[in-house]
Amino acid sequence: MQEAPPEAGLAGQAIPLHPPSGKASGRPSAHQHPPRSEPPQPPRPPAPASGSARVAETSGPGWHNRACPASQPSARLRLKTWARASDRPNPNPHTMSPAVTAPELVAAVCFGLAVLHTFSTGLFARLAHSQPRHAGLWHLLGEVEVVFGFWAFVLFAALFWLSGQAAAVDYVEGRNFTEPLFVFVIMVIAASRPILVSVMQLVDSLAGLLPNARPVAVFFLCLGLVPLLGSVITEPAAMTLAALMLRDRFFSQGLSTRLKYATLGMLFVNISIGGTLTHFAAPPVLMVAGPWQWDTPFMFATFGWKAALAVVINASVLSLLFRRELTARGLGREAGTEPMPLTVAAIHMAFLVGVVVFAHHPVVFMGLFLFFLGYTTAYARHQSPLILREGLLVAFFLAGLVVLGGLQQWWLQPLLTGIEPTALFFLATGLTAITDNAALTYLASLVQGVSDEFKYAIVAGAVTGGGLSIIANAPNPAGIAILKVGFDEQAVSPLKLLLAALAPTSVAALAFLLL
Repeated sequence: MQEAPPEAGLAGQAIPLHPPSGKASGRPSAHQHPPRSEPPQPPRPPAPASGSARVAETSGPGWHNRACPASQPSARLRLKTWARASDRPNPNPHTMSPAVTAPELVAAVCFGLAVLHTFSTGLFARLAHSQPRHAGLWHLLGEVEVVFGFWAFVLFAALFWLSGQAAAVDYVEGRNFTEPLFVFVIMVIAASRPILVSVMQLVDSLAGLLPNARPVAVFFLCLGLVPLLGSVITEPAAMTLAALMLRDRFFSQGLSTRLKYATLGMLFVNISIGGTLTHFAAPPVLMVAGPWQWDTPFMFATFGWKAALAVVINASVLSLLFRRELTARGLGREAGTEPMPLTVAAIHMAFLVGVVVFAHHPVVFMGLFLFFLGYTTAYARHQSPLILREGLLVAFFLAGLVVLGGLQQWWLQPLLTGIEPTALFFLATGLTAITDNAALTYLASLVQGVSDEFKYAIVAGAVTGGGLSIIANAPNPAGIAILKVGFDEQAVSPLKLLLAALAPTSVAALAFLLL
């Protein structure tokens, strides 16, 4: 995503860029010795182009001037970025990596605890029943969307104690929260009744053309067609629409737990790879599209058709394996048959398109969103309750991931360099399960002089692993927020989600590696 130039401060004021420390260059005076010749230093990497993070150097010592990558596309940093260990201050002469500072270590610990917390939400749900006196607290900690926001506050408190108020506040204000805001807005608009009804009517019309039973055909289109639409309407919008249709027409009808997890895992994988037909819809692709000059024709020729094939194969296999259960229990309330004025649907679609077009400009799309809220109030008879609570929880989750992910470069970036492309592909796929896939591609965009094989491997691996966990891909929390009502105690097991996503992830991996 695009953001303000690095010189611009939070209030639009100029922030001076300080030159590197050392003596000024020039002819020595008569009382000076000639300067010693210094070995040439490797050039610093240029600031990433639009779509990736831009940085500005700040003066003064402290950990907050150290490298701090974005955990989401287009994060604006006021912190100094170093592409190689040898470029960073005080490198170890043996390992060529700097000593880890206390704030960086604390951030890594908080990040690890947050990941473990996501695997323990079921425990907090059980504590809410066994200890009713504190049931509210346990329910709060059992909300998956709260996890990373909670640990982000813990990290902020630790930074405040370790480095003082100025450094802690400067770090948080230097993060870019455009993506959490965008996901919140796009979720609410895409889930509005006029848009949902219009998409359901389209799916119903296409389902009538397929030879399968209608519930099976609708299920196939929810997992096959809608994820591919994410390349046009963005992945968060596609996730919202697909999850709402699956919730209302299948999850609410008493499907088996096995089918629910298989559906959720496949939905996450197909959404992650389904946004690669264009260069602007998937967060990990958006991160590198500018620096590496990738456009939509390149994306479709290199990634898109392979991803589309994998999406169709995944959806076809799951629909075929569970066709009997889908036929017996599928298709709940038929929201798509309710009448909706064409004008109202068109206006809602115009709001959706406007937000997508200005996705990199929060001031604009937040203004459109406020206008949208006013319109829905004026024509309330055509609306259903907006999912403001669910959207805010997802935004809170992503904002926490932005804060926690900002200090993970010291261990993530060394893992991504000096590795053979095939091994890099599998490493990126695995790392995506424990960190945001856009963070991986952002770090890769900082490395200079990489081969085309390196670029392909890191992006293909990042999108392939996007369904392995709730934090792997930015739209995943939106899917969890909508579909968790269909699971016991409204809690999704991260381990069962991981196991359910392995099969479709393997199909995607084979498509990207062999085709």
